[in-house]
Amino acid sequence: MAETTPARPAFKPYVPDGARLPELTFRAVALGALLGLVFGASSVYLALRVGLTVSASVPIAVLSITIFRVFSRRLGGQASILENTVVQTTGSAGESIAAGVAFTLPALVLLGFEMDWTRTLLLSLCGGILGVLMMIPLRRYLIVKEHGRLTYPEGTAAAEVLVAGEAGGTQAKLVFQGLFVGLASKLLTFVFKLWPAVAEWHLPRYKAAQVSMDLSPELMGVGYIIGYRSAAIMVGGGLLSWLVLIPAIALFGEGRAGAMYPSTVPIDEMQPFDIWSRYIRYIGAGAVAAGGIINLVKAMPTIIDSFRASFRDLTLRSAGGEEKRRTERDIPISVVLGGSVALALFMSFLPQLKAVPGFWIGVISAVAIIVFGFFFSVVSSRITGELGSSSNPVSGMAIATLMGVCLIFIVLGWTGHVYTAAALSIGAVVCIAASNAGTTSQDLKTSFLVGGTPWRQQVALIVGVVTSVIVIGWTLQFVNAAYRTVQEATYPVVLAADPSARMEKGLDGVEYRLARAGGRGDIPDGAYLVDPAGQVRYRIQEGIGSEKAPAPQATLMSLVTKGILTQQLPWGLVLLGAFTSILMEIIGVPALAFAVGMYLPLESTTPVFLGGLARKLVDRRSGILAVNSPRSDFG
Repeated sequence: MAETTPARPAFKPYVPDGARLPELTFRAVALGALLGLVFGASSVYLALRVGLTVSASVPIAVLSITIFRVFSRRLGGQASILENTVVQTTGSAGESIAAGVAFTLPALVLLGFEMDWTRTLLLSLCGGILGVLMMIPLRRYLIVKEHGRLTYPEGTAAAEVLVAGEAGGTQAKLVFQGLFVGLASKLLTFVFKLWPAVAEWHLPRYKAAQVSMDLSPELMGVGYIIGYRSAAIMVGGGLLSWLVLIPAIALFGEGRAGAMYPSTVPIDEMQPFDIWSRYIRYIGAGAVAAGGIINLVKAMPTIIDSFRASFRDLTLRSAGGEEKRRTERDIPISVVLGGSVALALFMSFLPQLKAVPGFWIGVISAVAIIVFGFFFSVVSSRITGELGSSSNPVSGMAIATLMGVCLIFIVLGWTGHVYTAAALSIGAVVCIAASNAGTTSQDLKTSFLVGGTPWRQQVALIVGVVTSVIVIGWTLQFVNAAYRTVQEATYPVVLAADPSARMEKGLDGVEYRLARAGGRGDIPDGAYLVDPAGQVRYRIQEGIGSEKAPAPQATLMSLVTKGILTQQLPWGLVLLGAFTSILMEIIGVPALAFAVGMYLPLESTTPVFLGGLARKLVDRRSGILAVNSPRSDFG
């Protein structure tokens, strides 16, 4: 176990190893699955609206404690703390999978493809289970050995809520006071609108320079948990983007008449957020990818040791060796490997992952998912361990995956529009796996602190994945249909419609055949209504991509995929980010934390910094020296 000081005592979980409490019960799994459906559906909507989600671990822990207390008689008595941990674990899968799905798969609609419920269901299931399987053999390294170094803010907070709910008294009072303060702040901000959710300040006489802050108490809480150093490094990356790079782009773009790809408007007409969205995010994605590679290389020896320990445990069990303690038992590595192979074979036959028909094409796609999935699952877990789920740039990992997959496609000569769907599907599975791997790590950290049984938590996570993917796909379909409109179209082109395509009424009340366009230069990607001769009469504005569901993350995915396969991706911006991460690592600054700050909007990192600053001031006032605080760097 990694220690920051020689005097650190051995860790003891809240529930002793020898205790035998109810844990993986039917009522706990059922309640967790139900809460996972609710948070999964709401997270899809939130991601489509504003491009982000919020960790569900703490809210589900609070709801579990409350529901079991209020309905204890009907539910068969008061739940144990380990049952509440299972509820929280099962339910949290919904939010993490929803984030991975909503950040990637809606890009298919923006590229002119149909939003298919079956595709969403199958890819979500593969990505969710893959994220859990990848983390099982790494638990000993990331959760146990790195305890005190990787704090896992949401996992730690959920554990504190569960312990407080169990213990009651002053501790519970303090925790729930904090919860009610956060809830009151949200109500005053979003319901009563007494003040804006985001505060902005444009620096005078400094073109396009802007400082902003999201007034979210949960982000400040994350900063308080992770500490000043990590929070300062992360906000440093954000300040580089918003006070250096964005003003520099605005300055050098001043007076430029034409647009510079990937933007479609001149830089002079762009606001700071537009510059960030069209240029800085590519730099940030390159920085995250490079920082992740650096991090993985540095962590590889201990990751290999973790795998060796898992195989050693398997050998000892088969030889009748000493039985492991309850709090150390994972799902056996043989089951993990068998499940991974079965999942890879299943993905090899999925038509949604094939660019062109053929078995070996599916194998290439499955291998790419396993390789990228393992890499970004480790990166995602370390970022959530250091900075929290709210600061985990899974969309940046999806972009890096899309870059790698699309480059493979280019080498194989697959550069047509039809290949964008396969590339996006591969990126979606990896993004979902990375997102769920981060959440799985948070849940395993909660279980580690509380004293749960790892294999029972891992089973609960898989149950949460299987149940939540159904409602997530349905919610995506519902939002797309609910905000769908028919608009006038003036494109003088002919589109060939599938004779089996459905008929829809235009604004004139006449039924027309639905046709789709993609990869053409004479008409934007999307769905259209055409007459029997193939003449375009109306354009379908899908709900995804509309004002009410703009899907900002998915829009970026569509631009990246199409940009690479048409060989128009701004690689110069990507390389700027990659070499920035390398420079940070050379001078001793943890590259991944800095890269996350570059990629995220500044409004998300400033409250984290304020929380870290508050932690530093409290520690100083309490007489706690920095050397006695848990380390929170990636180095």
